[in-house]
Amino acid sequence: MIIDPEVAMDIWTLGLVRKINIIDEKNICFVITYTSQMCPAGPAIQEAIRNEMLNIGFEHATIEVTFDPPWTMPEALKTMMGL
Repeated sequence: MIIDPEVAMDIWTLGLVRKINIIDEKNICFVITYTSQMCPAGPAIQEAIRNEMLNIGFEHATIEVTFDPPWTMPEALKTMMGL
């Protein structure tokens, strides 16, 4: 599980993972976003993704960052938080 260090919540629940493409048994590509374009945790999140993928056997993890569309809090998360 990869945690966004600023909000102490995993990136999947936050809705930061937009797409995962398993290219082959050694290569994987993630398309992710951040809660803001100035996210100071961005490099740490990318490093955590790469490390986790290496730990489970991938040799290369490519990470693309997009802000189109901008991040919005997932409805399920809003419900969990009572918003």
